[in-house]
Amino acid sequence: MRGGLALWTLFLGFTMLMVGNGLNLAVLGVRMVDEGFDVRTSGVVMACYFAGFLLGPVLVVRWLSGVGHIRVFASLASVASCVVLVHFVWVNPFSWGVLRLIFGFCMAGLYVVVESWLNDASTPRTRGRTLAVYMIASMGGLGLGQLLIATGDPNDANLFVVASILVSMSFVPFALAATTEAPPVRVSPTMKVREFYRTAPTGMVGIFFTGASHGVLFGLSAVYATRAGFSPGMTAAFLALPSLGALAFQWPVGWASDRLPRRGVIFVVAVAAGLMAALLALIPEGSSVALPMMFVLGGLTFSLYSLLLSHTLDRAAPGSAMGASGTSLRVNGTGAVLGPIIAGAIMASFGETSFFWCLVVTHGLIAAYVAYRLVTEDAVPLNLQGPFVPVPARATDFAIRLTSRPLRASRERLRKQ
Repeated sequence: MRGGLALWTLFLGFTMLMVGNGLNLAVLGVRMVDEGFDVRTSGVVMACYFAGFLLGPVLVVRWLSGVGHIRVFASLASVASCVVLVHFVWVNPFSWGVLRLIFGFCMAGLYVVVESWLNDASTPRTRGRTLAVYMIASMGGLGLGQLLIATGDPNDANLFVVASILVSMSFVPFALAATTEAPPVRVSPTMKVREFYRTAPTGMVGIFFTGASHGVLFGLSAVYATRAGFSPGMTAAFLALPSLGALAFQWPVGWASDRLPRRGVIFVVAVAAGLMAALLALIPEGSSVALPMMFVLGGLTFSLYSLLLSHTLDRAAPGSAMGASGTSLRVNGTGAVLGPIIAGAIMASFGETSFFWCLVVTHGLIAAYVAYRLVTEDAVPLNLQGPFVPVPARATDFAIRLTSRPLRASRERLRKQ
């Protein structure tokens, strides 16, 4: 299990899972418009995925200790694969909301299994590389899956079948790479929301609105593109480019945040993301100029979560890093649930272009709060800032364990005892 071949086999299975997830997400967004779902309803349906994602880790961690990783992964992947197909058979807003809730639950559980396995397979020397490849597999697979929407008609069953096959086949590499000895599962400590706010107010506020931004971007991009009359190829690129931008921007943004005051970098990135969303709202609908701009917008907004999480860990007391990271994921998930619901209602009232204005507001609120904190609170000294933590937009707190920062905090606490 600790061999390099096993790790790459796990990444292959996870990439297949993310390609299937991305394709399913894109097909549903386009299909909801074709089926006559209004934008408000579409926002609620898409929000159900993030609600399920919030519930998944809590229950799945308990199952892992009882029946083991292989059985949990097989069960969740099988359910998720079936759910993808049922979308085509049972088409109405209520059923799709329930199915998205179940699918989000399954995906969260699958993330937990993958991340805990990667933690067990990695050594202190390989954790950084493992996290980097995990980031590429997550966001790159998601983007590739969204590109596949251009290969077929969302109104046929073919794309649903392809997405279901990819989710089902993702289990094969895990079954071949895994041993019967399950990796140990350690339940993360929790931090109350009030304590989290006292620890890192900028982190909590920023992470909430970043979650709302990601919920809008993931949940309603396909709805916007379809209602705006984009061609299939342009729709595919419009959906995929933000995820690919995340891969391109994470490391240069992280490099800057390791050498400059981190809150200042957060402010600049939030302002730039808000301005990019405003420019997208002002250009004519269907313009090809939107594609490179979506690449930049995705790179900025997805980097924001990693920046804010890094800032939160900078301010966390020794030994509390895992509690802070776990709570930050729940705060982010709550924002992701509310984002598409509110944005869908706004788009229904004021038109499709409101999609971008919602992103202007969420990023503007982040920038405004960071500016307030810059004036009223001293920054963490540069020499006390920890390294930037690049994480995918949707991950669990098991992914944070692939970084060295919680481990360092634990060692510092042990030295003081």
